[in-house]
Amino acid sequence: MLKLDFYHTLYIGISQVFLGIFVMLLIDFRKPVSQWRTRWIVTAVLIVGSNLIGILFLNFWEIYSRAGFFTVTLPYILVTLWCSQYRDFRAAFSIITGLFVGCIGTANEMLTELLLQHTKYCEYYSFAVRVISFFLMFFILRRFSVTYRQMLHQLNRSWGILCLIPFSVFITMLYAISNSANSVTIIVLFYGLLVACSGAYYLMYLFFDRVQKENSARYEAQLSTLQVSALRNRMEAVRVAENAIRTERHDLRHRLQAVAELVSRGDKKSALEFLDAAQRRLDEQKEIRWCRPPVLDAVFSSYFDQAKNQGILVEANIALPDTFPVDEGELAIVLANALENAIHANLKVPQGQRQIRCKMVATPSVILEISNPCAGDVSFDGDGLPITRQSGHGLGVQSISAFCRKNGAVCHFDLTDDWFRLRLVL
Repeated sequence: MLKLDFYHTLYIGISQVFLGIFVMLLIDFRKPVSQWRTRWIVTAVLIVGSNLIGILFLNFWEIYSRAGFFTVTLPYILVTLWCSQYRDFRAAFSIITGLFVGCIGTANEMLTELLLQHTKYCEYYSFAVRVISFFLMFFILRRFSVTYRQMLHQLNRSWGILCLIPFSVFITMLYAISNSANSVTIIVLFYGLLVACSGAYYLMYLFFDRVQKENSARYEAQLSTLQVSALRNRMEAVRVAENAIRTERHDLRHRLQAVAELVSRGDKKSALEFLDAAQRRLDEQKEIRWCRPPVLDAVFSSYFDQAKNQGILVEANIALPDTFPVDEGELAIVLANALENAIHANLKVPQGQRQIRCKMVATPSVILEISNPCAGDVSFDGDGLPITRQSGHGLGVQSISAFCRKNGAVCHFDLTDDWFRLRLVL
């Protein structure tokens, strides 16, 4: 007669559900996120489901208890690396963190078994403690995940070192569980490792939080500097225009007298030419307004003027609404970084070839395209971002990329026919 193992099936099923939730809190999926998240869930369900069927119907528990790392954990790791945006130690850290949380539930379960080993329903009590531990850790991990996800985009190295602590704890506990009986010594060892690792995680959290605050402060300072600089340039342009108009108004009486004298002599052609020349002078002093949003308009004016002062031809097509689906200040920083990079790139090409083409429209969605001639080749990383080997450079591209990740925008860099292009779609 077939004996169904309901207890271990439920035990593994609930544990794996929580582990999947923990990993999903920490993983940054590839784009489009919904599509890759669905692939991950479907594959994880197939992996766990096949093991659960074996446990329930095929007496697979004994094999699973010894080889579960190869039948569940390892496939879990591989599919997570496949679906993760970062297929490096950042993804490994997310998986190991989920396993570490599982170790906390296992340690609490083992302690309950040790304390209630002579009671009738010991295994059910210990299983309940395991589930409650997972449930409470969910809220702690969710709080940690907010800061952690931000650090995924800002910290590009040292993730391998961060993986060592939770990985060592997990391997030690896995070995001890497989080769030792449950005892006070083992429990003390487990909790000692968990406390040490939890302390390390707390220090990581403080480090992540501090770096995030520093980056936010740096961003706010950059935004304030940009706004002040752009508005100062705009005020200077207004002052120059006002002075020019004041001068034209002062000279208007003399021009009218000259025109009247020409008309009285019957020299209408000269009078019209004189008026046309005066009109051209007024048009030259007319202030250009690129768009209605004041910060964006100031950025366009400031960087276009910088380009023209460097002998760079500017072709601009700007058609923007009064409001945007994102913060205007953040979008202004993206524009400033992109235009600054375009100006710097133009300075490396001959004078007669310098040019910036800027197009930004809001229909059917906000689309920005900035292109400029490029001297030399450009390398791109695995995410399609241009790579620079000069110290202090490349921060503008990182800022643009961070903006896109935060606001769900898509940006694309390419080099075609010696022209470098940035396309961004909100």
